[in-house]
Amino acid sequence: MFGVIISGRPVLTEPQAISQTQFAFQLPAAPSFNHIVVFLLPGTQLPPDTAASVYVQIPPSPDFRFLGAVANEKQSAIFKVDGLEQIAREAQAVAAAGGPAQIPAVTLGVSIEPVAQVNAAMQAKQAEKAAHQNGGSGGSGMELVKAGAAATAATNPEAVKLLAQRIIGNAFNFLASFSGNVGPGGVEVVPLKAFQDWWQKFGKKIEMDPSFLVREDQI
Repeated sequence: MFGVIISGRPVLTEPQAISQTQFAFQLPAAPSFNHIVVFLLPGTQLPPDTAASVYVQIPPSPDFRFLGAVANEKQSAIFKVDGLEQIAREAQAVAAAGGPAQIPAVTLGVSIEPVAQVNAAMQAKQAEKAAHQNGGSGGSGMELVKAGAAATAATNPEAVKLLAQRIIGNAFNFLASFSGNVGPGGVEVVPLKAFQDWWQKFGKKIEMDPSFLVREDQI
């Protein structure tokens, strides 16, 4: 059902089945890595109103930490994993000293859960991250937009649709001036750098004024 990609390693597609809804991948901690890609295998369809939560357990701690989720609507995601560098260094030091090369394994857990439960975990993670980054005083503008969108989606789909249209409109207005024609057919394209520039400016504007997209003059 699920696959895992770590840069420089083979793709993993055969987790251990803990139950009908819980799966686990064992990932050697060395060489260290910082990001994990989790995706649904082609043809996989999760049950209605569910999503797949992704957790990580890093030794020596026995606790699993929530990373995020994938779903039918978002079939892959990249998750940042912290805390592996020290484990890898210790294992390499033991091996260099002639000791047994015992590389601890990181457990990546995938659990199929009700989407409401997953959404609650996502919002809790965003709130924790915002508190950590801002000393408990609240998140950045971008975090507020993300958390607000998650809450609004369940209560006002039309507001989410309008917000999405305004984000797209903002991007279109910025990128239109960078378009050009290439190839025999004169295909209209936009340089990737132009999109990257828009994304940076958009993020800064959100941080300075998270409400600018909901005002009538910012369509």
